[in-house]
Amino acid sequence: MPNVGKVLKEEITRLARLEVRANLEKTRKSAVRHQRVIANLKGQVRALERQLSVLRKSVAKADGEALEPAPEKPSRFVPKGLVSTRKRLGLSASQLAGIMGVSSQTVYNWERGVTRPRPAQREKLISLRRVGKRQVQAQLAAGEP
Repeated sequence: MPNVGKVLKEEITRLARLEVRANLEKTRKSAVRHQRVIANLKGQVRALERQLSVLRKSVAKADGEALEPAPEKPSRFVPKGLVSTRKRLGLSASQLAGIMGVSSQTVYNWERGVTRPRPAQREKLISLRRVGKRQVQAQLAAGEP
């Protein structure tokens, strides 16, 4: 005669596995469905972002200006950079001082790293980086600051 306890335990285990498998299959199907929905939504977001980008560009072209200004790159002051800019433009320290509206001693102090230019002066120095030698010479000849 077989052990009733052992048979009962095996039957309970078999039925539990069947039940778990059935519930697990429902969960898997639901997860797959959700993954498809998420993938479709991500595709829609990408498409909408592309459309938004195209629309922004067309509005900017129509208005003649950028909708969002480009973030300014933070500028740093390096004395060595000032010296190289001054030499590239062919200026003496006193000529640069005249353009900047400061004394020549101030320019010497900037170049040696003793002092640093104020923000307004720093902006002028940054603008000098984008200017060519001919423009500076013409500006000096005209006597403009």
